[in-house]
Amino acid sequence: MQSPKSDIDRRRRRRRRRTQIVIIYTAIAVGLAWFFELQATTTVIFVRHAEKAALPAEDPGLNAAGQQRAAELARQLVDADVIAGVDAIYSTSYRRTEETVQPVATALGLPIISYDASNTETIVDEIIHDHKGHIILVVGHSNTVPAMIGNMGASKNVPEISENEYDNIYIVSVPWFGKTKTIRLRYGAPYVAAL
Repeated sequence: MQSPKSDIDRRRRRRRRRTQIVIIYTAIAVGLAWFFELQATTTVIFVRHAEKAALPAEDPGLNAAGQQRAAELARQLVDADVIAGVDAIYSTSYRRTEETVQPVATALGLPIISYDASNTETIVDEIIHDHKGHIILVVGHSNTVPAMIGNMGASKNVPEISENEYDNIYIVSVPWFGKTKTIRLRYGAPYVAAL
């Protein structure tokens, strides 16, 4: 016959072991949840600047159609993510690109981060590194948008953007694991190719 004291000790040891197992499993679950949250999908939205004015030739702003397209871009993107919206906005330092994203920046209270259009690889690396798991808006030019999409590991077959084509929105999803995906949508007044 066992003594009551040894029976009580055995119960305490079992209870302690169970508590330790629960704590270990909880720590593992929290650690895995934290890991997967850090590895969330990064979404980058690329647009070309809206229609530009003819003058001044050096650094034109937007014309009336461009201002209307910029307003439509803001309407489309202010609620892009039902929880938080766009997290950061990148633009080249030209008036036409800054004016294209200014309505979005104003509506969301975000600064416009300027980048060098001649160094698309560096800006893509910066975006992926600094904004992992966020939604980023990048406005560029007809020759830089396809290059940046390609530099992200997305489709290298992005069609050339015509001189008068302003209605493309490219959404690039960069998962922490797996293949980068590219979706092309259209917004505002449609582009009609010259015959």
